Amino acid sequence: MSATPSATPSATPYVSAGHDGSAHPADGRPGTAPTQAELLDFVRRTAADAELVDSLPLDPEGRTWIRLDGPGGSEAWLIGWPPGTGTGWHDHADSVGAFLTARGELKEHALAARLPTDGWKTLELTEGVDRERRLPAGEGRAFGRHHVHEVLNESSEAHAVSVHAYYPPLPRIRRYSRSGHVLRLEQVESPEDWQ
Repeated sequence: MSATPSATPSATPYVSAGHDGSAHPADGRPGTAPTQAELLDFVRRTAADAELVDSLPLDPEGRTWIRLDGPGGSEAWLIGWPPGTGTGWHDHADSVGAFLTARGELKEHALAARLPTDGWKTLELTEGVDRERRLPAGEGRAFGRHHVHEVLNESSEAHAVSVHAYYPPLPRIRRYSRSGHVLRLEQVESPEDWQ
């Protein structure tokens, strides 16, 4: 799938999917890694691009997406969420990121604890590490490296659409299962597993 950005000024920091991969930072500084604030600004401006959001095909059976080029060589996605879908618990390894709901409402469950990055299969979480956020249209957040969370569309009727950006482009995603206070590493995915 590819997306062609609209010609509005807010859409200029990204280019269509299939781009040559060279960096084009939103601020014009070649080779400068975008900050979490710049990624959040990018997803906010992209979510406001109604033409782009409307171009995403929605499927009642599963999530859909369009890959975008984010600022400073970051990886970005426009994602459609059918009612009742979610990501499951995961992290984005060494990438920082941001996401924002463009349509509908999403819910995020997150852990407010820094986990060891490698060398474990099962962890017992302490009381008080769980965080929950409701993210209606126009609301989002930035996050740091190794942020463990799950994102859900809990609506029984309405699709949700969101914009996500990560830097560096996702080197891997670790997927977890959760049973009460026990978090278990289930799978490590690399980019070729989801592109």
